[in-house]
Formats: sequence, C-alpha cells, structure tokens
Amino acid sequence: MTQHFLVHIVPPELAGQRLDQALAKLFPQYSRSLLKQWIEAGQVKVDGELWRPRQPVHGGERIELDAAQEAREQSPPQAIPLPIVFEDEHLIVLDKPAGLVVHPAAGHCDGTLLNALLYHAPELAGLPRAGIVHRLDKDTSGLMVVAKTLAAHCSLVSQLQARTVRREYLALVQGRLTAGGTISAPIGRHPHDRKRFAVVQGGKEAITHYRIAERFSHHTLLRVSLETGRTHQIRVHFAHLRSPLVGDPQYGRLRLPPGASTELIETLRRFKRQALHAARLSLRHPQNGQELSWDSPLPEDFRQLLHTLRATDVGASLETV
Repeated sequence: MTQHFLVHIVPPELAGQRLDQALAKLFPQYSRSLLKQWIEAGQVKVDGELWRPRQPVHGGERIELDAAQEAREQSPPQAIPLPIVFEDEHLIVLDKPAGLVVHPAAGHCDGTLLNALLYHAPELAGLPRAGIVHRLDKDTSGLMVVAKTLAAHCSLVSQLQARTVRREYLALVQGRLTAGGTISAPIGRHPHDRKRFAVVQGGKEAITHYRIAERFSHHTLLRVSLETGRTHQIRVHFAHLRSPLVGDPQYGRLRLPPGASTELIETLRRFKRQALHAARLSLRHPQNGQELSWDSPLPEDFRQLLHTLRATDVGASLETV
C-alpha cells in the first residue's frame, strides 16, 4: 500500500455534524463508506485521538487522515492513448472520448482512464484516484482536469467545492424547448433501480443552468452549465423535464419525429449514447491562480447527428455551433 496524509481543520459551519458526515464534506474525493471504513480502522485522528464515526465535531479540530491507496498493481498502468490538450507539472487537461470509463469498477477492471493515467504519469499512484477530481460518464465526451500533485489536487477540490470551476456542456435533448432556464431539483438514488438516479425528495442539492443554442422541430441543442456536480446530473434533470438527452440508454427512449426522413431516422437509431459533450472547462491554476480555459470541438458522431438534423429539419433556428 502507498500512503499519504491529509490534514484539515474542521470549519465552524460543520459544528454538530457527526465525524463521518464532516469528513465527507472535507474530503469529497473519497466515498462516505470508505471514509467510515478508515475511521473504524484507526486511520483518522481528531486532535491526535481516535474517534468513533458518530461522534459530533465542534469546529476547530485538527483532522489527520491516513489515506491508504490501493497498490498500483490493483489498477495496472496501461498504454491507452490519452488525448491531452494541456499539461504542466501541476495539471493534465484531456479530451476524453466517448466509451472510455474513468474509474475501474465492476465490469470494467481495466482499460480505464485511471489505468491510462498511471502509465502516462506513474507518480499519480500516490494521489487520491490518481489525481482525478471529477468525472464524466463513460459515454460522455469532452474535457476533464487531473491533478499531478497533492497541492494541485487540494486546490482543484476546493475550487469545485466553491463552485468556481466552470464547466459548459453541449446537450441535444428531445423536444422543442422554448427558452433557457435553471433546473433546481435534488438528486438521489432511484427508489426502485439502484443503478439509476432520479429527482427525489431529500436528495442532494443539484442545480443546472441551460440556454438554447439551436432549435429543431422536435429537438433542442442546449448549452448547459453546472452549479453542482451530481452523478448523471444533466441526464437526470432533463429527463425530469420530459426532454431526455438523445440516445440516453438509461433515462430516455428513442422518439422518432413525425414525418422524419429515412436519413434522420437511421441517424437517430445509430446514435447509441447520450448526446452530451463537455465543451468548455475554466479554472484557476492551482499554483499561480491564473484563469485558464479550454474548448473542445464536438466529436464526429455528435457533429454528424447535428448535420443530419440541419439538413433534414426545416424547423431549425437560432445560432449554430
């Protein structure tokens, strides 16, 4: 096992919360179950002492977390091409292709972005999740940032918590939306399908902003920005609006527009992933604070889908991407 130690002072606003709850807010890069496991294993000290998960914090305590990472052989480095758009000694920004899984999980033990990162930069083995601070779904394409040092990792996590990392997506949804807006609806596990998420009472806060980029007769291309970053957030929110993303296998079903051409029908049927692309990423450099921004062009399958809509749909309007 490789190890590294993380230190945090409990802020006053967390006073009264249980230790495991406070740790989930202080170290969001780790799952709650893993943090609780580490507390019970004695890998968390509060002012130098071992606490139980349910003990309340009062604010001001010094938390020392011995974050034991899985040995590298558990996630072997693999020579998988990485479409890197920026790299220095602190950061890697890459343009993830659709179909690439970010983290190893059941059914995807290797061949993931994490495996590729460990091959490209072996020093990432000493960081939480090999430096990955946010994720994209397997079939979502576009920009991601990865930390190369622990200091950069802490900075990026703090920026994500402060909601100063700006992420803009292009999403093609079913239905003709009339105006942009904001979706503020809590997200949690689906009550009947644990592999899915849904808008549920008591879920975690989730806020999505969107504006219209282009309208078609039965579809709308949107520019979407996230204020929060819940799992499947964009997909869940637009399914909640009854305008699921085109091609989404979990949260929507194929709707063929009345009178659609054979070409459009075939194109829609061939598009087997959610039409979602992380097109822009903006953040502060963790060392010098410089504002940085990157743009990613649409991948070929998404471009072809829009080309077919524009060529066959007389209802297209507004700006084009």
